[in-house]
Amino acid sequence: MSRICQVTGAKPGFGHHVSHSHRRTNRRFNVNVQSKRYWVPSLNRHVTLTVSARGIKTIDQRGIDAVVAQILARGGRL
Repeated sequence: MSRICQVTGAKPGFGHHVSHSHRRTNRRFNVNVQSKRYWVPSLNRHVTLTVSARGIKTIDQRGIDAVVAQILARGGRL
């Protein structure tokens, strides 16, 4: 599962581990994505989305119908 939020489009960030001696090694800051299943009344079916914690809050605020319409408008798959 790729770590990309279907609602916000959040992707992993990249940076460095910095040790006590100040040596830097590469690391990856992953997005907190969850697989969530929602009932979408406009489609009359369940939809499984890969969403971040912020994406879940966005769905709670705007409603699942509005978010699904936005995903479909930009050509995303459900």
